[in-house]
Amino acid sequence: MRIWMHTTTAVAFAAVAAWLTLSIPNTVQAQAPAAAKGKGKGFAQDPRAQTRTYHFEDTNEDLPYSLYVSSKVKKDQKAPLVVTLHGLGATQTIMMGKTAIDLAEEAGYVLVAPMGYNTGGWYGSPVGTGPGRGKGKGAPPAAPDAAAKGPGEGAAKGKGFGGFGGGNQPPNLRELSEKDTMNVIAMVRKEFKIDDKRIYVMGHSMGGAGALYLGSKYPHMFAAVAAEAPAAFWQTRKETLQPMKDAKVPVMIVHGDIDEVVPVANSHAWVDVMKELKMKYEFIEQPGITHGPVIESGLKPIYEFFAKQKK
Repeated sequence: MRIWMHTTTAVAFAAVAAWLTLSIPNTVQAQAPAAAKGKGKGFAQDPRAQTRTYHFEDTNEDLPYSLYVSSKVKKDQKAPLVVTLHGLGATQTIMMGKTAIDLAEEAGYVLVAPMGYNTGGWYGSPVGTGPGRGKGKGAPPAAPDAAAKGPGEGAAKGKGFGGFGGGNQPPNLRELSEKDTMNVIAMVRKEFKIDDKRIYVMGHSMGGAGALYLGSKYPHMFAAVAAEAPAAFWQTRKETLQPMKDAKVPVMIVHGDIDEVVPVANSHAWVDVMKELKMKYEFIEQPGITHGPVIESGLKPIYEFFAKQKK
């Protein structure tokens, strides 16, 4: 029997948030981020990738993102795009390690890693964010073809996971995080000749929750969604998955069977709903893998999954 314990207290969420940072693999962890908005420092990034910044008008700040363009990308040919989202407490650079760059190079991808405004913004997903001061305008409404009501609406506004991640915690952090992510996607689509039929989103932990959320809100943008050990603890799974089902967006989840931070049973619960909806999906439960190492171990199956998907 599969047992999944539903945790509701802010104390428990804060404890898991601490574990999410502590479980980052030693091979990539240089130091814990000193502030909510990293500038690409703190985690190893493959030297082939670039760290860029752009001006985020909503808060009058320069925000970072990381980019890699495969040598196979040609100016006169459409290229596929992978958007990769980092976990809680990390900067975007953690998603641009050697394995990710090698796979993007081989497959001819443009690979981009947004910050999501700060290290604990959750990309708009409904886990909850901490209190604080901010001046942003928030994310734009969903595209006309997106779900009329995003899966995050009505979520609790308590500290939750998002209360961990640094000193800058604006009250509209979720909206800022989503908008930064969508801004970066738009900039990359404008700069490069991106194949609109081959845009993919993936993420680890907090980023996996963000990938599921963004895939639900913008289902006609993405050809597939993938999540590594997604920290997607909200209960409205069917409401989140239904827009992807309707738009025929396949989903992959990769999760270690001894994950000490996000129980693999949480992914089982998502898979059960995907089965119920008769979605196109793949689920890989990797033996002997804990929370941090799945960042690397999940990449190859995810890239193989993406290669088979097209709008």
